[in-house]
Amino acid sequence: MTAAVLESRISSEASPVAPARELLKTAYNADAQAFQDGADVRQLVRSRAETVDQVLRLIWNRYPFSASGDIALVAVGGYGRGELHPHSDIDLLVLTRDGVQEAWQEDLGSFVTLLWDLRLDIGHSVRSIEESKAAARDDVTILTNLLETRTIVGPDDLRATLSEAVYSDDVSSDRDYFIAKRDEQKRRHQKYGDTEYNLEPNVKGSPGGLRDIQTIGWITKRHFGLQSVADLTRFSILTEEEYQILLDGETFLWRLRYGLQLIAKRSENRLLFDHQRTLARMLGYKDEGKRLGVELMMQVYYRTVLALAELTDVILQYYDEAILDSDGKEDIQPLNKRFQIRNQYIEAINNQVFAYAPYAIMEIFVLMAQHPEIKGIRATTIRSLRAHRHLIDDAFRHDLAVTSLFMELLKTPHALDQTLSHMKKYNVLGRYLPEFGQIIGQMQHDLFHIYTVDAHTLRVIRNMVRLTSVEARTEYPLASRLIHRLPKLEVLYIAGIFHDVAKGRGGDHSELGAIDAENFCRSHHLSERDTKLISWLVENHLLMSMTAQRKDISDPDIIHGFARAVPSQVHLDYLYVMTVCDISATNPKLWNTWRASLLRQLYIEAKRALRRGTDNPVDRNEWVRATQSEAREILHAQNMSDEQIDRVWETLDEEYFLQDSTVDIAWQTAAIIRHGNNPDPLVLMRDTRGGPSDGYTQIIIYMKDRVALFAATTAVLEQLNLNIVDARISTSDGPYSISAYVVLDEQGKPLGKDPARRDRVRNRLVEELDDPEDYPDIIHRRTPRQLKHFAFPTEVTFSNDTINQRTVMEVITPDRPGLLARVGQVLLEHRVRLTTAKIATLGERVEDVFFITDEQGEPLRDPKVCQALQDDLCKMLDDTR
Repeated sequence: MTAAVLESRISSEASPVAPARELLKTAYNADAQAFQDGADVRQLVRSRAETVDQVLRLIWNRYPFSASGDIALVAVGGYGRGELHPHSDIDLLVLTRDGVQEAWQEDLGSFVTLLWDLRLDIGHSVRSIEESKAAARDDVTILTNLLETRTIVGPDDLRATLSEAVYSDDVSSDRDYFIAKRDEQKRRHQKYGDTEYNLEPNVKGSPGGLRDIQTIGWITKRHFGLQSVADLTRFSILTEEEYQILLDGETFLWRLRYGLQLIAKRSENRLLFDHQRTLARMLGYKDEGKRLGVELMMQVYYRTVLALAELTDVILQYYDEAILDSDGKEDIQPLNKRFQIRNQYIEAINNQVFAYAPYAIMEIFVLMAQHPEIKGIRATTIRSLRAHRHLIDDAFRHDLAVTSLFMELLKTPHALDQTLSHMKKYNVLGRYLPEFGQIIGQMQHDLFHIYTVDAHTLRVIRNMVRLTSVEARTEYPLASRLIHRLPKLEVLYIAGIFHDVAKGRGGDHSELGAIDAENFCRSHHLSERDTKLISWLVENHLLMSMTAQRKDISDPDIIHGFARAVPSQVHLDYLYVMTVCDISATNPKLWNTWRASLLRQLYIEAKRALRRGTDNPVDRNEWVRATQSEAREILHAQNMSDEQIDRVWETLDEEYFLQDSTVDIAWQTAAIIRHGNNPDPLVLMRDTRGGPSDGYTQIIIYMKDRVALFAATTAVLEQLNLNIVDARISTSDGPYSISAYVVLDEQGKPLGKDPARRDRVRNRLVEELDDPEDYPDIIHRRTPRQLKHFAFPTEVTFSNDTINQRTVMEVITPDRPGLLARVGQVLLEHRVRLTTAKIATLGERVEDVFFITDEQGEPLRDPKVCQALQDDLCKMLDDTR
């Protein structure tokens, strides 16, 4: 049925609902198909508004009040601009000259009800001109909506009269409106973490998004009384290039938003993981090599909003000066022949400074570092900087004046991360370091890396800078001490800048990054010693975290092997600090008290090994004897006899004495002796001591050995919402075993501040473990929304540890509630014993390492046994996602 026929039916039929719905649906489907066929999104957004205009106009004209000259239907807000996305809100104002006449009231109610029946997302208000002015005075949001209005049907003089009032100081002064919108934008940016780089950004509200563009338009309209952003160029606020950036950025964001709402079938502005892949395919982004199409789309998004954020800086600074500083008072402080500070903003003396002295492009950032009172760069100088960025070429990068300035920047004590962020925002850093330019906006489509590579890198630098502050002593006690011992902080900063710079190229990014770092060092005239140190740090930046999180660092052989890979104590100090900063900057949830304790333990043991000399490894038997001797002294002080001590220790293997501290061994032994012949399980719980950054809860279980013990215990702990980060089962020659678990709460903290919860945990374990074969049901919580979109097949690999006579089983699988209990269930079914588990959850990805043996305590040597275990684990884990 044609649109003309449907329009006729809307006007003539008793109920316009059916033909109106059909008209809207037909137009919606046609526009949706046109979008997927590559039509101009700007035309589609206007087309949607025009279709809704026509429907509203036809329905309005069905009522007697439409003949009056004292009432009109007015579009406001985004709809007032003539812009409607598929499921955007339709904001309407029923505007009257002097109020609603009594004869209109029933019909107006019927009109609004009809619109709801059409299932349109209507937001409406009914006000007179005076009521609208009063509402605008009281609420800046209403005022903003009324800056953008169109008459849909009815006399236009009502809207014109209201607009004249809204743009006058009678409603709000230019100054007050600017301050209100500027502060509103600051609050909105804070809501999104003041970063353009959210994993699931809001294309409308996030920094650099559509709301920022709209804010510029609102401030401009209020200031100049303009009717469209395009008119900005008439007032020389924007250059043609800047206007094109604004237009292209808005068009790209509109395409994202339009497609997003088609996919979600509702008003949706968040680029949720649920929709990102589908949207990327809809917009034509395809996988390129190892990079996913969705990653390419998101990189374009991040680079777009970064450019818009830079432009917003320029425009808002213009208004800051034009509106707030209009009294003409200026405070000018000369810095040198090229730069001065004007009202706390640095500016070039003239717009040709960068042309005749290209090194000044780097110098301006050095001056900002040396003068912390500078709030930013003046708009005129930003434009000049943009106009001369093409001068950053190979000759510029090898100019001694430029390289010396960059090294001076790295050596200047200040918030280096902020300066580098400014350099990135103004597209200087990415041009000066082309390797860095390649990773700007580059995301990895997972939940582990929650920042783009460039944002992560700058957070690493921020963490390095923060370590020098007093506040860091609480969160990072060891790293904050070590950073003051590092000979040259610039060495650490350079390693931080380059550690991930080769991501996305293919190959080992650590090795490729080390080559880039070495080339940088040579072009910046660093010494051979510093060059080799930086290159080693970049190449080995994952060594410490991988060793601490995936290997048994209580094993002296592991410590010895790690120490042999570290050339000196200086290398170890730099590597530890860099590792702490890297982990903390990857994902806020990744750095917790348990990882902190693992890294500290590895650092301390490696330091001892380096002091002893890597040619003199620790003898295992000697280590066990020394541990037992020290623990025995502690127990003697508690009036424990050698006979009591030996009765417990004789049943335990030497692994037990390699893995626990002497204090822990004495604590556990004393508790076992006191427990005596009590048939109930002994459950010990305590938090580690050593400061707020070194806390986790240990749970020790001593009871008759059962093959179902690990499966039962993990099922209980996971039901109690505890995060298991480490597990160890110490086998014995007797009927008892000692199980040790390290747990954290949902916030990654120990349980010490919640004694009632500790009691609940202890009581539940005792209750459930009295018969582990009848272990509790595996937890069945819903898998979180975000995790569902990162499914991948489970991988299980085996290798044998010939030194310790055990099999190492690595399981890589998507995270989900009840994971460890399911692994325990499969091990139980195959009658495989667990000795140690290293638990590592990296976003949506679990990389757990299990040290296992057969029932006789021997490694799994039969390939068929390993294959059957692998098959059943994969089936169990893949079927329960």
